[in-house]
Amino acid sequence: MSALQIKKGTSKKSAYDLKDPNADLIETHTLACVVDNEAGVLARVIGLFSGRGYNIDSLTVAAIDEEGQLSRITIVTTGTPAVIEQIKAQLGRIVPVHEVHDLTVEGDSVEREMALMRVHGTGDARVEALRLADIFRAQVVDSTLESFVFEITGTPDKVDAFADLMRPLGLGRIARTGVAALSRGK
Repeated sequence: MSALQIKKGTSKKSAYDLKDPNADLIETHTLACVVDNEAGVLARVIGLFSGRGYNIDSLTVAAIDEEGQLSRITIVTTGTPAVIEQIKAQLGRIVPVHEVHDLTVEGDSVEREMALMRVHGTGDARVEALRLADIFRAQVVDSTLESFVFEITGTPDKVDAFADLMRPLGLGRIARTGVAALSRGK
C-alpha cells in the first residue's frame, strides 16, 4: 500500500484515467447555414456529413433572398461536443457558405416542424383519433370513410408525441418536413 492507503487501480478518479469525461456525451444541435443559392451547394454540404460519417436528423432548405441569391439550410445533427465543433468549422470552410449559426448554443430559438399523418380506423378508434387531434390542434386535411389525414405543426417533440398516440389507433403513413428554426428576437 502507498502512504495514502489507496489501492492501485481502485479509484474511478485516478490520475491515470485520461479518458475525456465528455467523450460519451451526445448532444443534438440545430445548425443554420446561409449559402449561395446555386447548383451543387446542397450536395457539397451533405457530402461533408456523409464523407465523415456524421448523421443528419433533419434537413430543410429554402431560398431566403431572391435578389442576393441566398438560401438557408437548417440541419439538426447529433454528436459529441468536439464533433459538433468540427462540423461547424468544416461547414464554415466551404466556399459558398456565408454564415454558420449554432442555434442551440447562441440562445433561445423557435423550432417548428410540420407533418402529415394518415390514420386508418373505424368506430371508437376513429372518434379517439379525432379527439386526440383536437387536443394537439392537428387539422383534418383529408377524410374518407376509413381514414383521416392529419396536419400537425409544432416542435419535433410534439409531432413525435402525436405520432406515438396515433400508432395504436391505426397510424398508416407519415411525412415530415424537417425542422425550420430561427433565433428569437432580442
